[in-house]
Amino acid sequence: MTTTRPRQGRPRHTPPSDPGTSAREQILDAAGALFVERGVAGTSTRMIAERVGIRQASLYYHFATKEDILAELLATSVRPSLRMVERIQALVPERIDPAAALYAVAAMDVRTLSRTSYNIGTLYLLPEVRAERFDAFRAERGRLQAGYGALGALAAPEDVTRSMPAERIGELLIQLVEVVIQIRRSREPDPADTDAIASSCLRLCGLDERAVARARGGAAALLSGSDRPTS
Repeated sequence: MTTTRPRQGRPRHTPPSDPGTSAREQILDAAGALFVERGVAGTSTRMIAERVGIRQASLYYHFATKEDILAELLATSVRPSLRMVERIQALVPERIDPAAALYAVAAMDVRTLSRTSYNIGTLYLLPEVRAERFDAFRAERGRLQAGYGALGALAAPEDVTRSMPAERIGELLIQLVEVVIQIRRSREPDPADTDAIASSCLRLCGLDERAVARARGGAAALLSGSDRPTS
């Protein structure tokens, strides 16, 4: 028996309820919330369309499958921080202090994981994410982790790097940043949480409180232009 894939429909005829939000963005937001609530298997494209207030055929105009939606959601959770760490790495240590760079990237990552109305980081734990379909997301997250390791190794005193290679530093730092996912299970994070997590990243690398304070001040300029949309 041949399975017929749904044809792409036309874009929605009515404008979104928020004129500043596109239909595609509304689909992503609705799908993310449903995936967190019900899982991927428990969510249908019809449910997503109904939550947005569009026809199911209109959803297919933007995304062919719900797995495509999940792939985009995962990518938008990691890309802003990955772009920032790659941009900053080109300037460290000649033009940017490594400790300030690490603080800025960690703070940016926490903000990205905190800004959606649903807890986007919990999507990382979905069983579907282990599939080959999501290799690109895992590769991007791996590059982000390597960036953390490189910055951490540059920021850390020599006695720390002698006992802890950059690979391990990166693994520990990204796990520390992603503690915000657990915080969101009980309450919404605030700016004090962002500072606490970013500062803890520097302490993990062996920096003392004076060095942490200097890095916090140096990161302010880097963060001022980084609060942009995740897509």
